[in-house]
Parts: sequence; C-alpha cells; structure tokens
Amino acid sequence: MTQKIVAPYPNKISRPISVHRSSYRIAHTLFSSFGYAWSGVQYAFQTQRNFRIHTLMATVALSLAGFLRLSGIEIALIGVTIAAVMGLELLNTAVEAVVDLTVGNRYHDLARVAKDCAAGAVLLAAFASVFVAAILILPPLVQMIFWPYVGY
Repeated sequence: MTQKIVAPYPNKISRPISVHRSSYRIAHTLFSSFGYAWSGVQYAFQTQRNFRIHTLMATVALSLAGFLRLSGIEIALIGVTIAAVMGLELLNTAVEAVVDLTVGNRYHDLARVAKDCAAGAVLLAAFASVFVAAILILPPLVQMIFWPYVGY
C-alpha cells in the first residue's frame, strides 16, 4: 500500500513523495528496539570518521581514569561527557542524513545552517569533555610523572 505525502512547506517545485508502508520497521519488542539503536551506532562507527575519533579518545580517557585510580564519581563524570559527545555525534549524523535526503545534490542556505549547527553542538560538547578530562585526569597524571623528581 502506498501513501502520498506532500511536504508542509513546498518549494517552488513540489511533488508528492511516495512512501511504502514497508519502508520503515516498527520495533515490536524492547529487544528489537535496542537492536535498531545499536545498528545506528554501528553505522556511525563504520561511516563517520569523527565518531571513530571520539571512540578512540573515550577509550584513552577511560583507560587513563582507571589507571590513575580516579574516584567513581570522577569516572562517572568523564563517562557522562563521553556519552554527551557521542550522542550528539549520532544526532549530527542523523541531521546530515535527513538534510541530504531532503535537499539532495542542491545547495540550500538552511541545509547549511542545519548541518553547521548540529556540528557546532558536537564541537561544544567535545570542548567541554576535554575541559572535564583535563581537570580530572591531568593533576594526578602530572603528579605521577613528576613525583620522583620532587625529592620527597
């Protein structure tokens, strides 16, 4: 069964878009819902360079936090900032996909604004995570590295 959808704000050239009911899947169970979510994470990891960079930096930050024996609250704070950055990176990927789907190969100022704002959100979260990691990881790391040279 095909249903016709017309964009709410048609451009100068507007035509109905055909949508097949089988073009999307409904999660019938909680487990299948998690499966769809995980495939989104896998897609981002496989196709988005920045997501892979964030994953590497998250691994380094959590490894250093464990190695330096940070408190549970400090590790949790690092984990929350990592989740914020990676979650926003997933949303950025989704915004880019929807904009590309809508605009196609044409240029549109609003498409640029949407993509730039989504990327800006990731950038701000990344700066915040670097700040949090620097506050929590650098002091014990510096102390560990320079402790033998202090003379105590």
